[in-house]
Amino acid sequence: MERIHRRLSRLIAPAAAPYWQVAPLAGVLAVFFLLPLAITVVVSFWRYTEYSMIPALVGDNYASVFAGCLAELPGLCVTFKTYLSTLKFCVLVWLVTLVLGFTLAYFLAFHVRSLTWQTVLFLLCTIPFWTSNVIRMISWVPLLGRNGLVNTALVASGAVPAPLEWLLFSDFAVVLAFVHLYTMFMIVPIFNSMSRIDRALLEASRDAGASAWQTVYNVVVPLSKPGLVIGSIFVVTLVMGDYVTIGVMGGQQIASVGKIIQVELSYLQFPLAAANAVVLLGAVLAIICTMTRLVDLRREL
Repeated sequence: MERIHRRLSRLIAPAAAPYWQVAPLAGVLAVFFLLPLAITVVVSFWRYTEYSMIPALVGDNYASVFAGCLAELPGLCVTFKTYLSTLKFCVLVWLVTLVLGFTLAYFLAFHVRSLTWQTVLFLLCTIPFWTSNVIRMISWVPLLGRNGLVNTALVASGAVPAPLEWLLFSDFAVVLAFVHLYTMFMIVPIFNSMSRIDRALLEASRDAGASAWQTVYNVVVPLSKPGLVIGSIFVVTLVMGDYVTIGVMGGQQIASVGKIIQVELSYLQFPLAAANAVVLLGAVLAIICTMTRLVDLRREL
């Protein structure tokens, strides 16, 4: 019996080792992510009054989220308009950060040969992250305001007859702030993918007569897809849930899903806010699933 026990322990121990290694991370994930998410889903089905929440299992909060949508057909209800506004910012920020992130990552990966200079340039890119998001956003106000540096320079040079009103508290200001905040989340994964590309493939492409653009399109872009998808997931999820940037740079005049949830929380409408959060989570997961269908991240990574 003792020999059998030893043999079984030798067989089971190696098989169980990976599970013991992942157990601490799984525990942290369960406590700080899965449990709060489950609580949010449960609370989204509760009833609430002005001063209390009543445990229940009803869909009133989800009905409130989409209230009036059928009545306003073929037009769009407030909920759909808010989601379209949020998606608009999401697409614009994604496009701009994708172009900037790919360009900067390409430059760092293929044109900066020195590891020291790559590190220095990466540190320069991370300088904005040394301060909080709010400070980084507020720093745009003296630049883009009606009497800011940009308008003062444009008026003084005669480029415009009067200060431009759309530079601040507008869609332009919101997109600019988002790009400033989140471009780094696109650069890092793309650079990580590009750094793994064998340089011999680029030389083979040039030897075959391909131009620089053809090499980028046919070699670099396909091999950088994992980084492109991961960076896109980062940017999309951050923009979809952000309400501080839209509130500050939009002058509290632009609606977003995150802003609606924040307002409901301020009025202590926790079940309704939870229902909106679950709907937002579903929308974000749908976008992420669409992106991951383009690239098999498990196989690529």
